[in-house]
Amino acid sequence: MTEPHHLKAVIEGLIFASGSGLSLAEIAAGLGVKAEEAKIALDSLIDDYREREGGIFIQEVSGKYQFATDPKVYAPIQNFLRYKKKETLSKSMLETLAIITYKQPITLPEIEEIRNASSRAQLIALQQKKLVKVIGHRETPGRPALYGTTKEFLRYFGLNSLDELPPPQDVKQLNFDEL
Repeated sequence: MTEPHHLKAVIEGLIFASGSGLSLAEIAAGLGVKAEEAKIALDSLIDDYREREGGIFIQEVSGKYQFATDPKVYAPIQNFLRYKKKETLSKSMLETLAIITYKQPITLPEIEEIRNASSRAQLIALQQKKLVKVIGHRETPGRPALYGTTKEFLRYFGLNSLDELPPPQDVKQLNFDEL
């Protein structure tokens, strides 16, 4: 027999990892335990979440156990998701960001030459989102600003470093209309 605390932890991890939920039979079979043993651990886990009175809990929906958001925290989460949705990048912002990413350090006129379009508004928006910043100035007349990506850029795209980026030729093949 599996240690009850360990079994609860494994069931919790399975339900979380499944995303769409698991039936009691799937849980028991996946762990190689009897359905009764899995049910006892699952019920105890459900009680733990209920007693905790947190923002999430485990519920059964259509015969599958899954995580759900407590209705009392629904409104703040909905507001947050609405805010996060506004953070998406337009096609022109993605194009500008890709150019900066692969050509940094780069000036605004150089970006506009590559895009063959005005890019000032996109650059300002990317700076407001803290995805790019001025990283220096070119030592030429007028000392134009040089732009590069930020640590926030790495976080936004789930990267540890720029070395994890795909090669530029792979990016050229992307169809931005499908993003």
